Amino acid sequence: MNPFRHRPFGLPSLALLLAVAGCSSADGETAAAVPSPSATVTGLCRNLDKALPSTVDDLGRRDPSPESALTSGWGNPAIILRCGVERPEKMLDPQADGVEVNGVGWLLEKRDGGSFRFTTTLRRAYVEVTIPKDRTENGMAPLVDLAPAIKKAIPEGIAD
Repeated sequence: MNPFRHRPFGLPSLALLLAVAGCSSADGETAAAVPSPSATVTGLCRNLDKALPSTVDDLGRRDPSPESALTSGWGNPAIILRCGVERPEKMLDPQADGVEVNGVGWLLEKRDGGSFRFTTTLRRAYVEVTIPKDRTENGMAPLVDLAPAIKKAIPEGIAD
């Protein structure tokens, strides 16, 4: 039984929603907290790191610090992927918003400051993608680019 209510909606709706978030500029090196998953999940995340595309939403890969196979980034301000994160509490909310992009289910959370965080659902590891406010104009394009790698490296199922 999945306590997460999956509400799919189309790209145009989310693209419009994300476009309303606006734009600003940020400079400097990007940092991302490195998750501490189990050994099994770490193995899945290492496989994902090898499968990730070199570009996402036409942005070149630019990994955050500290260097880790569990974190990846593209562009500046960076779209950040963290693999092996804890299950978000919001997944237990029956009113939570979800989307499905090319066969990968995602929990959608709008963050303070206008960024969006997406976390995979029904995969053996939780993968989190944060799209900064300055990158929201292209809607879910980053998730479209990441879906093939996630489907290849992170099997369907319930995460540890």
